[in-house]
Amino acid sequence: MPTPMTDSEIRSKGAAALVESLGAVEAERFITLILREPFDYTQWRKSLFEGRSIEEISAAAARLREEQNRKS
Repeated sequence: MPTPMTDSEIRSKGAAALVESLGAVEAERFITLILREPFDYTQWRKSLFEGRSIEEISAAAARLREEQNRKS
């Protein structure tokens, strides 16, 4: 079983993931938006896939994984 990450490790890896995904400027904008506006992660997750079938979500995840594999 993997050792749980520390808060510092989570922050560091999260920031790195944002920068890799969005670029430095857009990652900073994302963080600013999150800090500025009230944000309910649970509600956001519920609405993220609303109206999409499991098959659609699975296909989108497979495409993303394939894209990420091509980049590495």
